[in-house]
Amino acid sequence: MAIIIKTPAEIEIIREGGRRLATVLYKVRDKIAPGISTKDLDVYAEKLIREMGDEPAFLGYRPEGSRIPYPSTLCVSVNDEVVHGIPRKNKILKEGDLVSIDLGVKHKGLFTDMALTAPVGKVSAAEMKLLAATEESLQEGIKAARAGNTVGDIGYAIESFVRAQQKEQEKGQAQKYGIVEVLAGHGVGHKIHEDPFIPNFGKPGKGEKLSPGMVLALEPMLNLGTKEVTMDDDEYTFRTADKKKSAHFEHTILITEGEPEILTKL
Repeated sequence: MAIIIKTPAEIEIIREGGRRLATVLYKVRDKIAPGISTKDLDVYAEKLIREMGDEPAFLGYRPEGSRIPYPSTLCVSVNDEVVHGIPRKNKILKEGDLVSIDLGVKHKGLFTDMALTAPVGKVSAAEMKLLAATEESLQEGIKAARAGNTVGDIGYAIESFVRAQQKEQEKGQAQKYGIVEVLAGHGVGHKIHEDPFIPNFGKPGKGEKLSPGMVLALEPMLNLGTKEVTMDDDEYTFRTADKKKSAHFEHTILITEGEPEILTKL
């Protein structure tokens, strides 16, 4: 698939879709609390999307290689689950959990994608640092997403920030962050996943060149331990190989002639 440059009219639709997606995801985040099920969050997300006249992007989506379509609106990944956790009625959140919520919206035929990770009640200082490092690494990747730069520049910016955080951690309490390598950001717009593939590591100047009109979903995933992941029998849920906790943040952005624009914002 070739990289698709969006037209000004398409960008306006995606911009509005991104605003709507951010509205929904932040409302879902505010529902996260001990005692609520991951299925409760999923039902709430779908309700909000349909009330706006839009469609859930993930519900019924079948990635290449999957035998079954994704059965839910929302991906809810808890603790050692990295991404694509399937919501369940019997999966009840408890104090101390880390919860990643990942959501896509189809607005007037065009897609946006966003994710964030939130603590359930009080979590450890190391886990709060993990959340901060992951979210800040996303911001570093966004800063590098400028016309004339490359996909490799984005990955390098994310990776360099994370490695610097590790050095800071090592001055006090040693903590290695595993940057998940088998999962990555991607183009988005006409489909939920488009070219280019955007790893969260890379070399400056390498990979596809960024041009105005490209719409990208950047999404670093950091683990408290190893970068290695496994997949559950449900064919969707990725989790850390060492069972340590993970965090995930994602924005859909627009490449412009100047600063990149975050489209999934209020």
